[in-house]
Amino acid sequence: MPTQIKICGLSTPETIDAAVDAGATHIGMVHFEKSPRHVPLDRIGPLKARIPESVKLVLVTVAMQPEEIGRAFDAARPDVIQFHGSETAEWMALLRKNLKCETWRAIGLREKATLERARQFKDACDRLLFDAPAKALPGGNGTSFQWDLLQGWEPFMPWGLAGGLNPDNVADAITQTGAELVDASSGLESAPGVKDVGKIRAFCEAVRATAPA
Repeated sequence: MPTQIKICGLSTPETIDAAVDAGATHIGMVHFEKSPRHVPLDRIGPLKARIPESVKLVLVTVAMQPEEIGRAFDAARPDVIQFHGSETAEWMALLRKNLKCETWRAIGLREKATLERARQFKDACDRLLFDAPAKALPGGNGTSFQWDLLQGWEPFMPWGLAGGLNPDNVADAITQTGAELVDASSGLESAPGVKDVGKIRAFCEAVRATAPA
């Protein structure tokens, strides 16, 4: 199966069009005011209108309260809500039961023991997204983790790889990890929050040219 491609942190019509045209399977919009990629809820609707049904909208959130999640879902009507925070497996399971969309849980991967702890989310969400450990922001920091942490790991649910991916290293990342989905944001920018259309296209081309491990 071809590797799925999520281009995250998009906030303009031009970059969304570029990602769709380049073959992205998922478009990520960040709703988190501290992020340079923040998209207010009232802007998501018009941007979403540019995304064809064949491409999924992922709404990226950080430690949102239940009321905020409800408002965000009603405003964005995303295909996926991605959670960055301290959400427990029990909380994620409740969200999955009540939200009418996919739920993803991002996990900062620092050591192999984290992979075993992640098993608690097996029936609590639809996908795990392994990212670099949080720094100034929960994600989108442009840093990667040691991909060899995933060597020998046997996936127990759908998953994806994030953290410092760019057109130059994504082929190596896929080859080393066999990632089902790759997620890039800051590695496709000319400045924080400013996506480079050429880098988006180059990233998607590099992914399509690389067979999964």
